[in-house]
Amino acid sequence: MTDRKIKITLCRSLIGCHVKRRRTIRALGLRRVNDTVIQPDNPSIRGMLRMVADLVKVEPAEGA
Repeated sequence: MTDRKIKITLCRSLIGCHVKRRRTIRALGLRRVNDTVIQPDNPSIRGMLRMVADLVKVEPAEGA
C-alpha cells in the first residue's frame, strides 16, 4: 500500500457558502484562506475535495 499524500490549500473565502460545505472544509483541517494541510490521498478525502473543488487547490505533497 502506498502512502501518498496531497497538499490542500484553501483559496477562496467561505462567506456565503452553505453549512455543509463549511463543515467539509473544517473536516479537512482548513480554517482560513491560504491555510494549507497535508492529508492522505484516499477515497474519503477525494470525495470531500470533490464537494469543495472550487474553493481549494490540490497538489501532490513533496517529500511525503
